[in-house]
Amino acid sequence: MESFLLVFQFLLQILLCGFLCSISSVKDTITATDFLIDGKTITSSDGSFEMGFFSPGSFMNNWYVGIWYKHDVPDKSVVWVANRAIPLNNTSGVVLKIIDPGRLALVTADNRITWSTNKSRPLAVKNPIAQLLNSGNLIVRDANDTEPENFLWQSFDYPTDTLLPGMKLGKNFVTRQEFYLSSWKNEYDPAPGDYTFHCDPTGYPQDVMRKGKVKVFSSGPWNGLRWSGVPGLTKNPVYTFTLDFDEKKAFYSYALLDSSVISKLTLNSKGMLQRWTWDEKRQEWHVYLASPADTCDNYGTCGAYGSCNIILSPVCSCLDKFVPKNSRNWAETSWSGGCVRRTSLNCQNGDGFLRYSGIKLPDTQYSWFDVSMTLQECKQACLKNCSCVAYSNLDIRNGGSGCLLWYGDLIDIRELPGGQDIYIRMAASELGSKKKTKLLVLSLSLVIGVAVVGLTIGLYTWTKKNKRKLNLKDDLDLPLFTLSTITKATSNFSAENKLGEGGFGSVYKGILEGGQEIAIKRLAKSSSQGVNEFKNEVICIAKLQHRNLVNLIGCCVGGEEKMLVYEYMPNRSLDFFIFDEKKSTILDWPKRFNIINGIARGLLYLHQDSRLRIIHRDLKASNILLDTDMNPKISDFGIARTVIGNETSANTHHVVGTHGYMSPEYVVDGVFSIKSDVFSFGVLVLEIISGKRNRGFSHGSRNINLLGHAWRLYKEGRTLELIDVHLTDSCYFSELLRLIHVALLCVQQRPENRPDMSTVVVMLANDAVLPQAKEPGFFTGSKFTDSDYSSTKYTTNEVTFTQLDPR
Repeated sequence: MESFLLVFQFLLQILLCGFLCSISSVKDTITATDFLIDGKTITSSDGSFEMGFFSPGSFMNNWYVGIWYKHDVPDKSVVWVANRAIPLNNTSGVVLKIIDPGRLALVTADNRITWSTNKSRPLAVKNPIAQLLNSGNLIVRDANDTEPENFLWQSFDYPTDTLLPGMKLGKNFVTRQEFYLSSWKNEYDPAPGDYTFHCDPTGYPQDVMRKGKVKVFSSGPWNGLRWSGVPGLTKNPVYTFTLDFDEKKAFYSYALLDSSVISKLTLNSKGMLQRWTWDEKRQEWHVYLASPADTCDNYGTCGAYGSCNIILSPVCSCLDKFVPKNSRNWAETSWSGGCVRRTSLNCQNGDGFLRYSGIKLPDTQYSWFDVSMTLQECKQACLKNCSCVAYSNLDIRNGGSGCLLWYGDLIDIRELPGGQDIYIRMAASELGSKKKTKLLVLSLSLVIGVAVVGLTIGLYTWTKKNKRKLNLKDDLDLPLFTLSTITKATSNFSAENKLGEGGFGSVYKGILEGGQEIAIKRLAKSSSQGVNEFKNEVICIAKLQHRNLVNLIGCCVGGEEKMLVYEYMPNRSLDFFIFDEKKSTILDWPKRFNIINGIARGLLYLHQDSRLRIIHRDLKASNILLDTDMNPKISDFGIARTVIGNETSANTHHVVGTHGYMSPEYVVDGVFSIKSDVFSFGVLVLEIISGKRNRGFSHGSRNINLLGHAWRLYKEGRTLELIDVHLTDSCYFSELLRLIHVALLCVQQRPENRPDMSTVVVMLANDAVLPQAKEPGFFTGSKFTDSDYSSTKYTTNEVTFTQLDPR
């Protein structure tokens, strides 16, 4: 027996040694004698990145040398290409190796150099090597010198279409070298395409995308925290953004605060910037941010002194005190001509400044700045120079500092929630004169008079016809179905085609002549509030496109009938499954996890990435519809609210929603925000995991809801007891425990303690350490109890629409 143990120990040592040797033998370097050929790769020491030969398309004969994420299998996410403009027809006999005097070169079988790094600096390099670092940076250095300032060459100085953490965009004013992204020609051709993306230091730094030489997108100037026109780049626990700017350089870069997150920024061949994060569990990339996001992001949409607001129709209008330069073209929605001052400037007779708030600051190509000036000093500097047309603070931190002056026309302005202030030069006559006051009084009187007449006519029409007429065809680009088409599709709204009923009316299944299945949401004729909800839902969802939002196909307005037409969802709604003892067995944990992820991404789109910043206000299990593959789609935007720009909250005297899903601050004080939706999401996650409803839940003698029960189990270290009995596969327990923890973070009492949805999406995609959760809202024993919200007044939307949502 003893001899057996000795033999076993010996074999174990051999196996361990072999394992350790295999780890230590990971090849990450190229030398003059140890080079790279097709079929072989080098890998960064931590296994993050891989380099080798690749062909972008299986049917292509072009070959390249590139770097990609090693974990991204089977599709290579290539982040850098060496010979992007000089493809190889084949790789036979081709090697990538170090050649004298310290260059990395791609050498063919007949000893031709098809690509190489720049020539070595005039420095004696005895043993040059190329090494792939854990950051994805390919460097050429002396084998005995690891100091970054002594690198002979690095790929981070020559980006292709991808910006990785630690890379930079901008310009070195000493060497004149510029660092910028350039798109691929198409998905199969990595040669430089039409689009480039720069940190442009002309004037004051801003990020600029160009198609050829033409600007197509501008981020707005750096304001100390972020780019003025990119509100999504706010402070968060995942990223930090930096502008390193002085007389020698202007560099923009970003870094990851959470090392478990994998992220990149890409410029695709169609001119779209996309910030991606890797979902390790689902083994796929997700778009975190995208620019341009809407029409107003297109450079100079409204021309000089025009302001773009994506929630208005038309989106362009002149700034206050400005008028269209060409009224006819403006009326025909051709806004590029822009606007001019209503009253011309007269520098000698004295001009002043008018403040405009909540905007993306204009293009800074023709600007001047001073980091030490106060705002008042900035004003005086602009006032003394007749060519100066506007001024603003350079840095918005700590109440504002520095001075930024504009010369020439102001271009690329848009309205943004949380936007900045700018002071634009105006003729003295436009600033507080008696003539102006009289004109204002006259204008207001005229407007009020017109409004009274309009209201009278409207009231008369309503009384006479006893109905509200919707004119959606003129307001929205939305297909209209005739009443006869809908009637035929639903077999005259037969009982067999009825899917359900709610406070607004009924939902029917229909089949169009072409065979397309649809769901029709029919407004009840007796529903007075439903008209507003109907219009609100159309306005909200007609402008949205996301895989996790229900697709509105069109509407029908005929006579007294008002109907919304949706894509048909064959698997009905989420509550149909998770709260049913038999049907819940269909949803195993992978399916439920996919549903939770989809809801999170849909909410993130609504809160941050959509054209309209939308707070749903009625997120619940019955408003999550499931397609054929059980993918979730958020539905029912009847009581959703839009907020302007970077604003994330509002208040109301009319609290609407569904019992059990509403946040404490909304129920008690009428304050709703994106954090209200986060609260609802947390409740929903707990319901999905437990298979129990929050409202009506009871546990033994304890008078607590599902949130209270989950909180007690969490505090007592018995969280697994919350899990649905159908989710018994122990291999998922760690994921389940983590998701319960995330849910408890979302339902915390105070909204400022809850994460936003961008943070939630990151939490779901990786295994980083989570903060401790605090007591949830509506937990018995805290300030608010179930009775606090059972007496709150609600509209007809309080009805839990379980099996009856549009499918």
